[in-house]
Amino acid sequence: MDVLYIVMPAYNEEANIESVVRAWYPLLNGKPETSRLVVADSGSTDRTHEILSALSRELPQLEILSETGKQHGPKLMALYGYAIEKQADFVFQTDSDGQTDPAEFDAFWNRRNEYAGIFGNRTVRGDGRSRAFVERVVCLLLKLYFGVKVPDANAPFRLMRSEILKKYTGRLPADYNIPNIMLTTYFVYFGEKTDFPVISFRERQGGENSINIRKICGVGWKALSDFHNFKEEMIRSAKQTGSE
Repeated sequence: MDVLYIVMPAYNEEANIESVVRAWYPLLNGKPETSRLVVADSGSTDRTHEILSALSRELPQLEILSETGKQHGPKLMALYGYAIEKQADFVFQTDSDGQTDPAEFDAFWNRRNEYAGIFGNRTVRGDGRSRAFVERVVCLLLKLYFGVKVPDANAPFRLMRSEILKKYTGRLPADYNIPNIMLTTYFVYFGEKTDFPVISFRERQGGENSINIRKICGVGWKALSDFHNFKEEMIRSAKQTGSE
């Protein structure tokens, strides 16, 4: 049976974290006992960690990573690295704000052996037009820089085969801000078999988003120079693979 690690970053999510964990935890039923739900919570200034600690005493397959850095990207990198280290067969990533629907997970899981990565496609977004616009710009930039065409590069609803994920996380710095965007790009650019099923994406279920549009734009400017460096490395790698 395939070992599943469900991973999610958290930051000041006291309004959501208990309901989100309780909603996703039952998806481990029927999976091997070594499957886990892992939450990365580092830097929270509210009761997020306290709530997670209490839940971990009740839910034996819940684990907490507390030394991962404060930002979203480094938390994702730490979570992916942890799941790979623990020899998960598949890694599923979502967020802890309640915007994704656990009921849609089985449709991904049932097709896990058909694809290296299955990435959600948020055709309708409950988090506002500005974020939808940012995503469209990101997808356009990926097409211009890397020649990849994806409908949604950054959806926090993705199931990835661990052995394939390992190939590409190793190309990214541990503190990289937008790993999901680059991982989607790597999967498509290097010809891994992928799919982008439509998923629902609700409004944040409580609390406030710590990443505002101003921060997103700042990350975006930095991403442009990163894209240039990544593209050069990807071209070299593709040439080497072709010559072998």
